[in-house]
Amino acid sequence: MLFPYKYVPHQMEKMQEFVDFIFHEVWCKAPIGLVFHPDLFSGNPDLKEVITEFGFSAQAAERGKAFYKDVKAIYELFAPLSAQEIDLFKLWYQGNNDIEKVCANDPTVQLARYADIAVSYKDLSEQLANFFKELYSQSLLDLAALRAKIGKIGDHYQTFTSINKTGKCPFCGISDLKGPNRSKREAYDHYLPKALYPFNSINFCNLAPACHECNSVYKLSQDPAHNAAGRRKAFYPYAKVCSGIHVSISLKTADIDRLTPADVQLNFGPTDVHEEIETWREVYGIDERYKDKCCSNDAKDWLEEIRIFQDAHGIAPTAYLATVQQQTQNAPVANSNFLKKAFLEGCQSAGLLDVLAKTGVAP
Repeated sequence: MLFPYKYVPHQMEKMQEFVDFIFHEVWCKAPIGLVFHPDLFSGNPDLKEVITEFGFSAQAAERGKAFYKDVKAIYELFAPLSAQEIDLFKLWYQGNNDIEKVCANDPTVQLARYADIAVSYKDLSEQLANFFKELYSQSLLDLAALRAKIGKIGDHYQTFTSINKTGKCPFCGISDLKGPNRSKREAYDHYLPKALYPFNSINFCNLAPACHECNSVYKLSQDPAHNAAGRRKAFYPYAKVCSGIHVSISLKTADIDRLTPADVQLNFGPTDVHEEIETWREVYGIDERYKDKCCSNDAKDWLEEIRIFQDAHGIAPTAYLATVQQQTQNAPVANSNFLKKAFLEGCQSAGLLDVLAKTGVAP
């Protein structure tokens, strides 16, 4: 991840507060034989209003009725659990919602996927999946009774992008993100995929706007916290400190017109976040996408700019590269400067800039 987002508090966080209450005050306190009813939610009057509307109003939408039925069904499955089992679920709930510690692969965090829960609690795992996989859905969040309490996701996005103004997707640095002046918005990626993990599908620490390529083409339901070898580190989307990823490129050929991805070698740093970088490269298809960019017309245009500045303005290729290097320090992701810089430095190492300086023509 090239840079972290700044977390933006918003009214939408109230939905996670509702879920926290449902989990801790209703499900975890479910006794055998006590019938599920709205008075269980008296400790949270706003949530009680929503539950009452969804469960008992003749005008309740089908999606609202389903929400009520799911909460009730999970309550009934929690009732027979022992105190020790309830404590285990509390650890899982806490762990799945501490996204920063999950990304750091903190060994104290009890992380649980649906598959892990299903080993001992198959029916409960399935019912949790029914609830949490559909919790982040417009069909639910747009219901008037709920929207009046938590606001609109579109308003959150407007506020979010008015504060996070970079305009580029932080997961790739290539694609633009729709900003506050657009009537449409980007999708929010569930960083820990909602298809795999319960309890955090409406936690905004686990929701981060991402470009279509990152979210819907490459990442999909890949798990940043796990691979075949087990738990691993990943970048936290809302880290307070930027990791400062840098890219260097080596080219195996000086013939730009015949450059293929196999001719492009990528190296990433710094080494102190090596594991996070490897996760990022795998999950977002970074190598394939960056190599493709280096073989694209955009990369050829970067070289063409050097030729034009030399022929039209007498600016030497090395002087132009120095300007790009300075631009990258000030605005690394604007116009993909970080990748442009790495590519042109690769061209310099391959001798291309020397050729341009002598002949004005790229090989």
